[in-house]
Amino acid sequence: MPERRRIPSLPDRLPDRLTALRTPADPGFWRSPVRGARFTAVLGLVLLVGLTLVFVTGLLSYAAYNPDLDPVNDKTPDKAWLGFYLFAWPTGPHWLYRLTQGLHVTVGIVLVPVLLAKLWSVIPRLFALPPARSVGHALERISLLLLVGGALFEFLTGLLNIQLDYLFPGSFYTLHFYGAWVFLAGFVTHVALKLPQAVRVLRAGIPRGEPGPHAAPGTRTEADTTTAPDTLAAPDPLPATLTRRGALAMVGAGSLLLLVTSAGRSFDGPLRRIALLTPRGGTEQGPGPNAFQVNKTAAAVRITPADTGERWRLTVRGPAGELRFSRAELLAMEQHSAALPIACVEGWSTSDQLWRGVRLSDLAALAGYPDSPPDVFVESLQRSGSFRKAALRDNQVRDGRSLLALEVNGAPLSPDHGYPARIIVPAAPGVLNTKWVETLTFGEL
Repeated sequence: MPERRRIPSLPDRLPDRLTALRTPADPGFWRSPVRGARFTAVLGLVLLVGLTLVFVTGLLSYAAYNPDLDPVNDKTPDKAWLGFYLFAWPTGPHWLYRLTQGLHVTVGIVLVPVLLAKLWSVIPRLFALPPARSVGHALERISLLLLVGGALFEFLTGLLNIQLDYLFPGSFYTLHFYGAWVFLAGFVTHVALKLPQAVRVLRAGIPRGEPGPHAAPGTRTEADTTTAPDTLAAPDPLPATLTRRGALAMVGAGSLLLLVTSAGRSFDGPLRRIALLTPRGGTEQGPGPNAFQVNKTAAAVRITPADTGERWRLTVRGPAGELRFSRAELLAMEQHSAALPIACVEGWSTSDQLWRGVRLSDLAALAGYPDSPPDVFVESLQRSGSFRKAALRDNQVRDGRSLLALEVNGAPLSPDHGYPARIIVPAAPGVLNTKWVETLTFGEL
């Protein structure tokens, strides 16, 4: 007699239907066995160290622009007390900005998988009801909103800036500056609220005791039961296909891949050739003394041969009056050399290039400051775009390596590198190394 197939009764089918009807506010809706307090705590510790480094190097980058020197250097109106940490940016070591901004951008890129994994690990709490159970809980939720919103905004705008895709409204400089302070408010508050709990969780070690790949759903080990209830762990987890350690390894592998394919734009050697994820890496610049990276070409800013030809003159202003020099007259002056890199806010930098030209301090002496060179205001032939004008501090003018460069690597500057003359200053952001210089005004700014 054929075997009769049992039709599930309504009570048998009810749990499945109830599961299907669960909403994100129900803890049972989230069933990944990977989520857990220690998994989240490990990611949080990495972010605590990494984001602190990113924020500190971001502040250093802001200080490197000398934003309190002249309004042209600062694109953040009404900064008020947010500029309290400013100091005179030094000129040594000459690779300082290359290091700090390279770290800022590289660490930010490497943290992307960690940030996404951390947000994924705590997403059930985003839907938790009621939204606030107490004043402390409400403060935590508000800090979380500032933290998550600020972090996503900073990472998104930063990555777009690295790729030179300015899809956001307004100035990147302004948006990124104020977004950083919003992020910091949430970051500090969240760390103060959650760090003690994370430390308690991490004292038990890195994630272990999780169900193996073939363990039954809901399996718990002794390591799981020796701690307080894990509110991030799924109450009804699906069968495990990946351990928590395995998940952390995947996040680490993603970060390592991003490191290898992006860090080379800040270093010399083989890594530069495989920096495929950044515009200033992974491509050959061509042969010749001028074959190194540029941030913008002469054609892009509409600099023509007529602008830089025989009629070009450098105007130098100061107490001695207004002086004008041709390129030939500048070449006839005492020439000095300096091996310096160019390092830009997007995180890319060149290796040291050998520049040759007239010291800014010598030009300051001609302008009427023979003993104590002051600040200088630099203007470019470029007629539009950001940082066509820039101010340099007196300590930058005094440094013997600060040049009005006329040659690089034994050859005249190419049009893309600023012919007929450009500024080169040790440890300064690339945008302050003004190209196609037209006017130098020495004196109090």
